[in-house]
Amino acid sequence: MKRICPIKFFTGYLFFVVTANLVCSCKNGPVKKEKDPSMEKSATTHIHKPPSSYSDTILINTKTAVFYHADSVQLEKFRKISSVNVYESTVHESFFQMMTSRSELKKYWPKIKIIEAMKIRYLAFQKKDNSITVIDLNTNGNMYGLYLFDPRKEPEFADMMNAGTALSYYFK
Repeated sequence: MKRICPIKFFTGYLFFVVTANLVCSCKNGPVKKEKDPSMEKSATTHIHKPPSSYSDTILINTKTAVFYHADSVQLEKFRKISSVNVYESTVHESFFQMMTSRSELKKYWPKIKIIEAMKIRYLAFQKKDNSITVIDLNTNGNMYGLYLFDPRKEPEFADMMNAGTALSYYFK
């Protein structure tokens, strides 16, 4: 009786399995997915941030990281005009991005003052030359965010997903 080399047997077996898998997968046509109406709505319609119900201004004139939040009335309006998934993911995302950014600031940039801007519509940044840059948060499309400010520079909106990089570029 002739012995079969284990390597040739394994190679032949592997070839058979791969070929059978390809043949079986080619018989199945493309799978049609049912469209979720709530996802279709959010993909085709851009939801604008509701205006703030407050008109207060905060003056900032030191090295600062300003976290701003939507007020409760804005959040309620946003909840009503968006799908449940969009609302919940926005709130969840804001919480974790702000938490991560705050910990980054406290750990690596302890001298930078942190301001929580709640119930505020305008951010007024006063530079060293006494010029003032005012940002109307109603014109900013984000429900939450982070502005970095050094009195020697213009304020800058920071990407909280990359807070460490944004802080390093702006404050160095």
